Amino acid sequence: MFILYAIPIGIALGYLLGGHIGRLADLRLRWIPLALVGLLMQVALFNTSLGTALGDAAPAIYVVSNLLVFAMVLRNLRVPGMAVAAVGAASNLIAIVANEGYMPADPRAFASLGLGGPGYTNSTIVTDPVLPFLTDIFAMPAWMPAANVFSVGDVLLGVGVALTIALAMRAPAPAVAASTPELGSDATT
Repeated sequence: MFILYAIPIGIALGYLLGGHIGRLADLRLRWIPLALVGLLMQVALFNTSLGTALGDAAPAIYVVSNLLVFAMVLRNLRVPGMAVAAVGAASNLIAIVANEGYMPADPRAFASLGLGGPGYTNSTIVTDPVLPFLTDIFAMPAWMPAANVFSVGDVLLGVGVALTIALAMRAPAPAVAASTPELGSDATT
């Protein structure tokens, strides 16, 4: 849910930079369907009983869903802002793979939001997480809509998305006219 906040922040930043939302139509991202499949897999895993029903297969499916999103981000590295998103996506993927298909959450951050309960979730308490600095160690304020725990990777992913949007909204750089010699001038000097 953290990334959902990046979208309006990117739009606001785009306007502050003199951009226009209509320019987002010119943003050409490739492999969007791949990322959508990955995100829909996560929605199904974490917002339905499917994750629990899949049992031991759920962590592997979570890794695959993250790989799909990461592949789309990598495919678009040339788009301004996407390199930052790629570092964030890689950080999250590394943490999830290192912890066998789970994104560990700091118990205090988790408890501060009253999270926890039955079922497979995107963040869970792990006794001794691998690479704890890449895991969900922060908590959004509980008063925020869809408040959740988040990681450094989520922050970088959000910043990358916001930058991509803001930079796409900006006016294109003016074209530089090629200099040509004037008629009657000496072009050989």
